[in-house]
Amino acid sequence: MSDNNRTSIGKANPAPEKGARVRSLKSPTEAIKPEVVPPPPPRRRRERGGFVNSMSNFLTAIVVGALAVGGTVYVLKSEFNAPGPLSADKVVMVKGGARAVADSLQREGVISQPTLFLAGVYVSGANDDVKAGEYLFRKGASLREVMDTLVSGKTVLHNFTVPEGLTSEQIVARLRDADLLTGEITEIPPEGALLPETYRISRGASRQQILDRMRQDGRRVLAEVWARRAPDLPLKTPEELVTMASIVEKETGRADERTRVAGVFINRLQKGMRLQSDPTIVYGIVGGKGALGRPLSRADITTPTPYNTYTINGLPPGPIANPGRAALEAVANPSRTRDLYFVADGTGGHTFSETLDQHNRGVSRLRQIESSRKAQDDAAGKPAEGKPAEGEAGGAPGGADPTAEAPQSPGGRPRAFDASEGTDKDPLLNKTYDLNSPQVVPKVR
Repeated sequence: MSDNNRTSIGKANPAPEKGARVRSLKSPTEAIKPEVVPPPPPRRRRERGGFVNSMSNFLTAIVVGALAVGGTVYVLKSEFNAPGPLSADKVVMVKGGARAVADSLQREGVISQPTLFLAGVYVSGANDDVKAGEYLFRKGASLREVMDTLVSGKTVLHNFTVPEGLTSEQIVARLRDADLLTGEITEIPPEGALLPETYRISRGASRQQILDRMRQDGRRVLAEVWARRAPDLPLKTPEELVTMASIVEKETGRADERTRVAGVFINRLQKGMRLQSDPTIVYGIVGGKGALGRPLSRADITTPTPYNTYTINGLPPGPIANPGRAALEAVANPSRTRDLYFVADGTGGHTFSETLDQHNRGVSRLRQIESSRKAQDDAAGKPAEGKPAEGEAGGAPGGADPTAEAPQSPGGRPRAFDASEGTDKDPLLNKTYDLNSPQVVPKVR
């Protein structure tokens, strides 16, 4: 071994240079352990944690508020749909704005929570859709059902019946007397222009609107019937059909006789015979005012008027009443018979005849029935009815004697000059009419 090597081996480690990092000596066990990583620098947690807490609190408040609102809405909605206080169906007239309606419904016992009702109406956007009128509220109706009823506008409908055979003036009088209607009527429609029918109307409806509806329905029905008329009718216009139908309407109120009565008048018109209808005499005397109120006299029959079909040929200048659909259809398609006469049979119907002799025998039978009834009434102590005054005919219109030269009525009968007389359709039932003052007529009801 050289000296150099010996020197190197045996020489101690040199001292570390100045500034050099001195590494401490470690034992083998310490050397194999991992060194500890130094901790990260501290963060500013205080500022970031304050923002997060604020946001968390805000969101929590929103959730809690939403739950509270949702719960309240649920409760109110349940109350709005819950059954109401009505113990039975009730009709109530309401009018005014939503507040006035709510107050009136509370007074009538329909609702018990007017504030909640108003809130529901406004939330639903229905405050401007609530309609005044007369409504039917069902037993236990909820606030929602009450609101829906008011918004629907489906008010209570009333029957307003116009009997067949009334004149236009009589119909207008009935409209004016109807308390459930409102407004004025400007003019009386032409005779025969209105359709007698049962109309469904709301309380507070306009009288003029109802009258206009009757007139519109009259035009519609006439057009339908005229389109289905028999091809050989001696009627040139729809207006002539209405005129003839008005005569049929006043001659009989029986549905099973209308077409046969119409056939009699159509046959007479085709043969050029005068119609000789008693109701036309009445209309010529009193116009559209109503029934005559007394038996016809010989003077009534022979006195000419534009409507007296005993003294004029053909049809009168216009209708004598407002006929119903059934009378219009009867004239449009009358019975195919050769009958030229009819007379009351004493039981509410008529006996039809082809010849004057047959007709006169029918008149005689009717007189016997009337005489027998009078005798029974006298025996029972009942006052005599329909006793003709001096100068009046005691038998069929045209004279008491069926063989007299005065014209014979196809519908001749001792007292029944008006088909509605004595029935519930007679507008002047149990009333009289003073012919000495033809401008003064009892009020029609």
